[in-house]
Amino acid sequence: MKLVLGSASPRRKDLLAQLGIFPDDLRPADIDETPVKAELPRPYCARMAREKAQAVAASDDELVLCADTTVALGRRILGKPANAGEAAEFLVALGGRRHRVITAVALRMGDRLWQREVVTTVQMKRLSDQELNGYLASGEWQGKAGGYGIQGLAAAFIPWLQGSFTGVVGLPVAETAVLLRAAGYPLPGDQQ
Repeated sequence: MKLVLGSASPRRKDLLAQLGIFPDDLRPADIDETPVKAELPRPYCARMAREKAQAVAASDDELVLCADTTVALGRRILGKPANAGEAAEFLVALGGRRHRVITAVALRMGDRLWQREVVTTVQMKRLSDQELNGYLASGEWQGKAGGYGIQGLAAAFIPWLQGSFTGVVGLPVAETAVLLRAAGYPLPGDQQ
């Protein structure tokens, strides 16, 4: 059985490596990630992971792993900011409040699909103008849901979280391991 990672994210590849797993191929899924009108964050995130997994071309002996991470402030979906202005808007809105980071993982082999969502509650401190401007200047916000990456400079802005740290980074490691085993993919260290 071959494993295909349907993502170009170096973070997801690194998180799989924590399990001792190195994908046989990388095939980023290219789908429209626009939420439908009135779509709530968790169903949206699950739909994105599922649609990514279904969009990746794969043979019957290939297991496709895709994920999607969404930042939710109440019912509002904070996607990847289009520019520094939108990133600033997201970070100011998140400051001093708790929000949810949802990561959905989808595995597909042929017509079979295994899926799971992991929700983590995160508290971000209020950022000073200096902190906000410094973070925006770093460019780290680019391509990150909610405009921040917890594994980088923004770690200094997160005093508290409840749930999966690796889920916030982009792939909940423990839950992904459970899904891989359910799909019949052997993890290093499993009894043969």
